[in-house]
Amino acid sequence: MDEDLVDVDPHGPGDGALPVFRWRQAGPGLATRRQLRERGLRPGGQEPVARIECRAGKRFAWLYRLDLARPIRPMTLAKEGALDAAMAARQTCPRCARRYFHCIPLRSLGSCLECHDGTPADPTSYTAPPAATLRAA
Repeated sequence: MDEDLVDVDPHGPGDGALPVFRWRQAGPGLATRRQLRERGLRPGGQEPVARIECRAGKRFAWLYRLDLARPIRPMTLAKEGALDAAMAARQTCPRCARRYFHCIPLRSLGSCLECHDGTPADPTSYTAPPAATLRAA
């Protein structure tokens, strides 16, 4: 076991257990999740080793070591299908069955705006509901 590794609660407050850098002051070899993603990498199970703060500590991001980062796993057909099914559930109105190109407010309204209060929807903002299919006898 390495003595320099620290067990960190990623949701815990900054209590001094990790080094804290100011905006744009992080040393070489450290990157945020977003910076890792831009390089085609992911944290790969490693814990954060520092954090970077901006706006006087009101916003922060965890920093990870680049040398321990791993490549992003490629998207599989099954994963792409599962993500599409999840997005379809968030984008399809239960009343009119239109699939919008944005998520509809199901929790607050329960349907799209057109079904809820009659606000006309732009025809370019959704795809038509699937046509009824005939069953073979």
